[in-house]
Amino acid sequence: MPIDQTAILRQLDSLISEANKFQPYIRQDSAGGHYYSKVPNSELADFLTRVVAAIERFAPSGSAYVQTLRETLPKLDRIDVRRIDPYVGILKALRADYDAGYLQSVTELIHADLFADFMEMAEHLLDQGYKDPAAVITGSVLEEHLRKLCDKHGIIVSQGGKPKKADTLNAELAGANVYSKLDQKNVTAWLDLRNKAAHGKYSEYTKDQVALLIQSVRDFITRNSA
Repeated sequence: MPIDQTAILRQLDSLISEANKFQPYIRQDSAGGHYYSKVPNSELADFLTRVVAAIERFAPSGSAYVQTLRETLPKLDRIDVRRIDPYVGILKALRADYDAGYLQSVTELIHADLFADFMEMAEHLLDQGYKDPAAVITGSVLEEHLRKLCDKHGIIVSQGGKPKKADTLNAELAGANVYSKLDQKNVTAWLDLRNKAAHGKYSEYTKDQVALLIQSVRDFITRNSA
């Protein structure tokens, strides 16, 4: 089990464990279906809401998990909260694939290929003497990678309907031990250089510093895959 999957697995395990406490109350109806009796609907509804949220949060967009969830989940006014097993089944399947590393391999390869293209673009611009757009592109890749890391580790990337700033994400990732405090300080410096480029402060950094930025961000992304 990859060490960087532990936070997600812990959250999924917690929900699966919570589902097990309902097992003593399972009953069979006349049609052979299963439902839960003697459990308040409000308690089941709360649990079901959190299960659905976890699937939507951790499953890749457009994946079989999300598609199955949408097919299983009827309109809100028709949900029978006493029948939670189909949703728990999706949750368990998602958990098993995370544990096996299948989701990590597919998602991270897509991100790696996409970011590599932009990093090559930044390097080409720098070689042609365009240090400023090269710095902006590299900084944008870094910020997007921070957001992907947050998604991977269950850290919320928005607050009050607005995206969190990159510095905030950096602090929260380091605080969650996704990477070291030294990496946090380096990311802060890289974001500062990107901000200078984005705000026209071109004389405050050199071509050599942008070259080091590209090399450092590429290394950081490789060591901290998302």
